[in-house]
Amino acid sequence: MMFRKFKFILPLLFVFSLFTSFQTNVTNDPKDKVLLTILKYVLVQGHYEPQKIDDAFSIKVYDEFLERLDPSKRYFLQSDIDEFSAFRTKIDDQINNEDLSFFFLVYNRFMQRTEESKIYYKELLANKFNFKAEENLEVDPDKVPYAKTKNDLVNNWNKQLKYNVLTRLYDKMNDEEDKFKADSTYIKKPTESLEIEARGATLTSMNDLYERIDELTYSDWFSTFVNCIAETFDPHTTYFDPNVKKQFDISMAGKLEGIGARLQKKNDYTRVDELISGGPAWKSGELEVGDIILKVAQGNQIPIDIVGMRLDHAIEFIKGKKGTEVRLTVKKIDGTIKVISIIRDIVELDETFVKSSILKKDGRTFGVINLPKFYIDFDEKNFRNSATDMAQEIERLKKENVEGILLDLRNNGGGSLQTAIEISGLFINKGPIVQVKYRDAKPDVKNDTDPKIQWDGPLVVLVNELSASASEIFAAAMQDYHRAIIIGGKQTYGKGTVQSVLDLNKYHNLNEDLGALKITIQKFYRINGGSTQMEGVHSDIMLPSRYSYMEIGERDMKNALAFDKVPAATYSLWNNYENYDLTINNSKKRIENNKYFKLIDENAKWLKSSQDDSLVPLSYEAYKNDLESRKTESLKYKALGEYTSDLTYTSPLYEQPLLDADKDLAEKREVWHKNLKEDIYVEEAINVLSELKIKSQFQLVKN
Repeated sequence: MMFRKFKFILPLLFVFSLFTSFQTNVTNDPKDKVLLTILKYVLVQGHYEPQKIDDAFSIKVYDEFLERLDPSKRYFLQSDIDEFSAFRTKIDDQINNEDLSFFFLVYNRFMQRTEESKIYYKELLANKFNFKAEENLEVDPDKVPYAKTKNDLVNNWNKQLKYNVLTRLYDKMNDEEDKFKADSTYIKKPTESLEIEARGATLTSMNDLYERIDELTYSDWFSTFVNCIAETFDPHTTYFDPNVKKQFDISMAGKLEGIGARLQKKNDYTRVDELISGGPAWKSGELEVGDIILKVAQGNQIPIDIVGMRLDHAIEFIKGKKGTEVRLTVKKIDGTIKVISIIRDIVELDETFVKSSILKKDGRTFGVINLPKFYIDFDEKNFRNSATDMAQEIERLKKENVEGILLDLRNNGGGSLQTAIEISGLFINKGPIVQVKYRDAKPDVKNDTDPKIQWDGPLVVLVNELSASASEIFAAAMQDYHRAIIIGGKQTYGKGTVQSVLDLNKYHNLNEDLGALKITIQKFYRINGGSTQMEGVHSDIMLPSRYSYMEIGERDMKNALAFDKVPAATYSLWNNYENYDLTINNSKKRIENNKYFKLIDENAKWLKSSQDDSLVPLSYEAYKNDLESRKTESLKYKALGEYTSDLTYTSPLYEQPLLDADKDLAEKREVWHKNLKEDIYVEEAINVLSELKIKSQFQLVKN
């Protein structure tokens, strides 16, 4: 997207003079000061909602930088923090004065503490742990103070390493039991030997971790500091150093092979943030958003512990060549530990395209359309895009005389704004779809100008907490027009902002690459005036889900821009349903009395309580009992995984010859139809769709 209304006039001569004035200072890299100068100017002048560079801003940067360097409080002492705190409200002044003394103080102390910690872990892992002692490890860093003395710090290290060894010992003990069950003549290894193996594996993992840390350069750590500044503006504003920018360009081109998941750093942990439609993780069905990846193994090799590892390094272990196996040791959102095997592959683009199914219910015919992404120009040979594909799919369903259409946007993270507008236009006469606003400008109303209505029958849109961006624009428009009933999670993801990537090298004349900045420049607003930021789209019919009480979505991100409103656009309600409100109320009553939805809600509350429980037992028996009790507790919800409906799904007629000619496609559709049949959310959405009745004539009501 172009940087409209945002031009820089930063004089190159000024940058050059700044560069030359610091050439004699061997302590500071002059390039870093140039970067800070440009970054501050770009952020203040160009960000949609610029922050004041003041004491409050300074405190945010200060807290974030210390958390990024030492999320588990395993390096810094309280005396270090006391020394650093003198700068807590002065970072704003240092940014304005191109003063990097805070960064250098913290960076140099961090280097010192990490060197010291190499001695701790090696000495601790040289001795046997006592797994009979009753003690716990607090894994929530917000509940843990910094160590007052080095003895306290070593004690913290002892607990963390003990936990790492304990998890490995538990796995090894279980493996021995499995071997014995498979072969009664097998002689199980003694616990002492397994404990030694577990410590050795932990030592190897720690050595690997520190090898990766040692590979990090000064520039890597300075980029971390710069990002603490950038992301204080909002979580989607990010600085890309030159190496990261190259990786970003490759990922945008879609050429990376791997498991097909977007990962996020959460304290010391690597969390699954999104599964890419068509990717191997998505197809396997075992990895879920919210899962924490603890260890990574290449095939049957020894797993590497990635807890505490930088995200970019963890990703290096997880991604790999097509056809190779990666085994992820994952902490599920219910607290259980599971090893998931995934064969790496390239994301299959055809799985991101529109597809449909024909459903028979009580002698009536309905269509289900799945849209994983609002795509455009994925394939340069035929220039497929989601809007033309959607129009074509609707025409195909109309030929089969469907009475209503269910559009499934669950897990759809967005994509092209233009296609979201065009797809919205397929279901209304014409009118505004979304408002897009630049900073200090009036909202620009984006309209559907085509009076043609591709589908004028009943429409239900299925969403969840991971439906984001363009999905929210479409769902919001359909809701505001009363064109469709929105059913799904309590609210969608809530990302109502737009970013653009700016090459910072345009604004200096140094013989250096300063990288790029992804910066928030626009905000989306519904036609009713409300932003989709933070609030997302609240479903007309709320279905309980495993994410109902979880911290997931824009509202749970640091420094997220706030919800606000602009004047509503002028539009007319579709108003062509006879029983819009009655259908919604009937569904709510069904959900309230449905034992499966009640069970889903109970499960969601249990998952939340499991997530909030941050104390981990460090005695073997207590750890074993804790995991087994979680497994036992999870059995209460076993029925949810065994649910199936009496609905039948088949491919539309146009697809039948394709299935006969392509066994792979036939298998994919068979799996999809099986999943639809076992999907209670789809079943209730179809119930809603089957109840909706159209008036005999359109009746437009002015908003």
